[in-house]
Parts: sequence; C-alpha cells; structure tokens
Amino acid sequence: MSRNPERNDRKSGKKPVFGDKSAARPGGPGAGAKGPSAGGPDRGGWNPNPKPKSFSDSAPRASRAKADADNFVWGRHPVIAALANPARKGMGRLLATADRAAELERDKLAHGHKIEILEAQAIDRMLPPGAVHQGLAFKVQPLEGVALEDIADPAAGVIVMLDQLTDPQNVGAIFRSALAFGAKGIVVQDRHSPALAGALAKASAGATERLPCARVTNLSRALEKLADLGWRAVGLDGAAELTLDQALDSRPTVLVMGSEGDGVRRLVAEHCDTMARIPMPGGFESLNVSNAAAVALYEASRKQTS
Repeated sequence: MSRNPERNDRKSGKKPVFGDKSAARPGGPGAGAKGPSAGGPDRGGWNPNPKPKSFSDSAPRASRAKADADNFVWGRHPVIAALANPARKGMGRLLATADRAAELERDKLAHGHKIEILEAQAIDRMLPPGAVHQGLAFKVQPLEGVALEDIADPAAGVIVMLDQLTDPQNVGAIFRSALAFGAKGIVVQDRHSPALAGALAKASAGATERLPCARVTNLSRALEKLADLGWRAVGLDGAAELTLDQALDSRPTVLVMGSEGDGVRRLVAEHCDTMARIPMPGGFESLNVSNAAAVALYEASRKQTS
C-alpha cells in the first residue's frame, strides 16, 4: 500500500512520457539472472545466467550467435573499459586485429590479458550480424552484481531503477547517461533484464564496467528498503500532475523509469513517493526512454547540487 498520499496522484490510462515503442531496436533481451547479489561498488554489472558452453550441431545458427553474444563485449571503448575493470583480471579471451593489438600493447591497455590476433572478418564471424567491433572483441564470463546496500548506504545522490526495460540499446544508453551525471548505481529486476554484454555494453560505451548495478527479485520491496535507508522515489509518468522540476529536490532520489511500452507498473508506482512528467512545450507527445532518462538525470543532478 502507498505510504505517502503523493503516490496516489497518478492518472491512469495514458502512455508514459517515454513510452515510444518505435524506439526499440533489434537485439532483444538477454537472459535473466538468479542467485544472491555479491561484490562491491567497484564491480559494475549483474550476473545473467551463463549460456551453455556447447550447443547441438543441429541448433540454428542465429540461436547460437545470440546466446554467445551474451558473453561477448565488443567495440573499442567497451573492451578497453572491460580490460581495465579489476573484476575482469584473468578472465576472458581477447580478440584483436593487428592494428588494435599494437595499440593495446603500446598503451599498455591489455592489463595482462593475452591477445589473439585475427583478421577483422574472422572476428565478424564470431559476433552477431551487424556488430560493430572496431577490431576488438572480448569473450568473458558475466560479472557479478552488487548488493542493494552497496549503492544505497549511505543515502546520498541519485540512483536509477529500471522497471522491466528490455531493449539493450536503451538500457546501455541509460548506463552511459547515469555515469555521466554521477548516479551512484542502477537497480534492475533480476528477471526481465537484458544481459550486460553485447549490444547493451556497446551502447553504454564502457559505462557498464564502471557503474555498479544491483539486481533484485522484487522492485517494490527494493523501494521499501530504499525508503528505510532514507531514499525518496520519483517515478516518471507522462500523465503525472507534477513536473520533474516540481517533484525533485536535494534529498537522496531514486529515479524510476518504466518499460519502453507500458511505463512504470502499478505496484511499483504505488511504492514511489511521487510521479512526475517531463514538460514538452514543443507538442511532441513522447520521448525514447533513454532520452527521458538523460533529461531526468540532468534535472536530478542539478537539484542535488543546488
């Protein structure tokens, strides 16, 4: 039940400000995760279920590529960030073209990982179609996540909570914005979340390696725990009466972002202290969820320092 009268101020039956289904891109969600959270704030990410190491010869090629992609990081910035992450030490298979291998060795960016030099076309064949690897790919085991308390205690700053966002491009872009605006971390449900690799890691430009992520079983219970620790939750909803500017203040804030299609779910919204919308004087009705997150993070960070 709601603990604050502000939580019941929502209007129903309207799409959220960021509910633009057309913004979804190919790639699809990765596997979910299970098991206890572990690690510390220097270990970004969460631990999706590892995919089987071998597949039947009769399995469709697309299925094998998708499963394998969940354990690959590709692209110059994501791979260099992964190599610099202490949690990755001694882990993975580092693939590089000759030019990229020379760069890694010259700038001492491999951090002790052995480099396998391959032609660009050979790396292409190991990744999903259309993956822009820029001559670098890193096959790794998934990172473990952090406990909710690791990013929430002490209460200060901004945390981002993602309610069943499944598009890896959007989630990766939100990681990038959250890191840029100084968020303490990201909270996701351990189910209904894309794997922290592949297209998501590429879209994050390395932010998934640097920003802690807590995976929880139930977002509503996580909001209750955050409230007990001194956090105030603000959910985004295009039908809300308050604007972000009116809803945000300098208190420790959890920004709750809903899914690309349906927005913040009812039970999660009821555990928010208030709902808020992004005013759009230009008359366009919706924003992509990652763009809405960037706007909300900017506004929240501004309030924290004002």
